[in-house]
Amino acid sequence: MITFITSLLFLVLGYVLYGGLVDRVFGSDPTRKTPCYTCADGVDYIAMPTWKVFLIQFLNIAGTGPIFGAIQGILFGPAAYFWIVLGCIFGGAVHDYLSGMISIRMNGASLPEIIGDNLGQVPRLLMRFLSLVLMILVGAVFVTTPADILDGMIGNQGFLWSKDFWVILIFAYYILATLLPIDKLIGRIYPIFGCALLIMAVGICYGIFSEAGNMPEITEAFSNHHPKSVMPIFPGLFITIACGAVSGFHATQSPMMARCLQNEKYGRPIFYGAMIAEGLVALIWAAAAIKFADSLNVDGSTPYEKLLNAMVNPETGKPSPAILVNAICHSWLGSVGAILAVLGVVAAPITSGDTAFRSARLIAADFMHYKQNKVYKRLILSVPLFIVSGILLNINFDILWRYFAWFNQTLSVFTLWSVTIWLSLRQRRDRRNIAEVLIGLVPALWMTLVCTVYILIAPEGFNLDHNLSYGIGGVTTASFLGAYILWHKRV
Repeated sequence: MITFITSLLFLVLGYVLYGGLVDRVFGSDPTRKTPCYTCADGVDYIAMPTWKVFLIQFLNIAGTGPIFGAIQGILFGPAAYFWIVLGCIFGGAVHDYLSGMISIRMNGASLPEIIGDNLGQVPRLLMRFLSLVLMILVGAVFVTTPADILDGMIGNQGFLWSKDFWVILIFAYYILATLLPIDKLIGRIYPIFGCALLIMAVGICYGIFSEAGNMPEITEAFSNHHPKSVMPIFPGLFITIACGAVSGFHATQSPMMARCLQNEKYGRPIFYGAMIAEGLVALIWAAAAIKFADSLNVDGSTPYEKLLNAMVNPETGKPSPAILVNAICHSWLGSVGAILAVLGVVAAPITSGDTAFRSARLIAADFMHYKQNKVYKRLILSVPLFIVSGILLNINFDILWRYFAWFNQTLSVFTLWSVTIWLSLRQRRDRRNIAEVLIGLVPALWMTLVCTVYILIAPEGFNLDHNLSYGIGGVTTASFLGAYILWHKRV
């Protein structure tokens, strides 16, 4: 319990202290007009209340990520607390804040354009393609996932309330959320879901203090406790917990709110603050999962073995965090928890899917320089995206999804190197302190190491010897640092 409480306090202090430092380094300017005024179009560039922008940003980047990822991550042991706290403060929140604020300075530009302006034309073209693929893949998966869950909850009742029925209904909602002005649908329902997700986390946090069960402390954090993973704690943990620490997906979402933010002074609570809030949610669910599992009468000699067994879906024989979320909410929160469980495992992925499609439309519009002020123009870009996604619904995602986590974190590498270059160019231009660049450079190097080692070790990657993979990863990361130093001397 001491480790958990300390971790919560560090996240809050991280926002106050390091978040303030990052904001000062960037130099937010409250007198500068933001894109919601300079590029207002009544569709994507709309000035919105700050509280609403925060809740939309929070739900955009959260969804089920900080819940499911944290539950799977705590299987590695209390080291998950380390990664959530340190990764969130020094990596994820910096990643989200700088990508969002740089987007504001670039009139709400989407991620591929930010990366291209800082890393060059080849990365720009690569990110345009890969970002679109990622958004369509996320959208397609988050049609089928909640449809499967809803179908399982209600049971077989013919076409009405069947999986096909839910797929059609969810897809119809995605079409509306992609095409309508952001304040008409997303702006109205997201704050409700965002508040509910936060209330859910507060209720679960209360359960951590009031319910039975033991929690491991930080003294157990220096070994791998995962009962079955073939992946070592490094880099397995750092790929498994993405949304609660560092996630490349977030940088595709921040530009949406960069187009709605009324003043740069709100960038810190919106971008940095939403990530800290997500870290708090992840921390709560990681602690709740291991404490709840320890109190269960299930097979397992350790809490981690019990947790893994408690997640097994009896129909598929595979672990499913949704089962544990449902069990914790019902056990700790009663009838209210049942409603919140539906939110956590159904509404949250839907709110990730709709903004994925909207982001895809904005990415395509940016690189095609195609205005989106008319409905028919939005349809021209959106229809092909929905057709491709509809085709993907018939594909087994198991193989593709194995690479999603790695690609998501690799996307964060591109983003972090991009913001590092942005900081470096400004440092040389304005003769600022070179140490300021470290807020981007350090997490860029760390995530480069994580992603390189993971793809070398992973069975779906090169499946190399662990020590060899660590060596190659270290050399690769050192090479990136050397290339950066040489570039910095030339500019």
